[in-house]
Amino acid sequence: MNACSNTRPCPCTYDCPRHGKCCACVAHHRDHEGGFPGCFFSKEGEATYDRSFEALKKDRETK
Repeated sequence: MNACSNTRPCPCTYDCPRHGKCCACVAHHRDHEGGFPGCFFSKEGEATYDRSFEALKKDRETK
């Protein structure tokens, strides 16, 4: 995977080796988790640790 350049700080509160490496994080969630990274959610949505599409949709509907 090519290196990517992040222009914003990572808001995710989960500590992992991909923290702040957006390309690697998105690829990991796509390939291993079947969900979305915490940074796709609002602060409240991220705190639930539910990374499913349904959780993301619900989180976005409340905004």
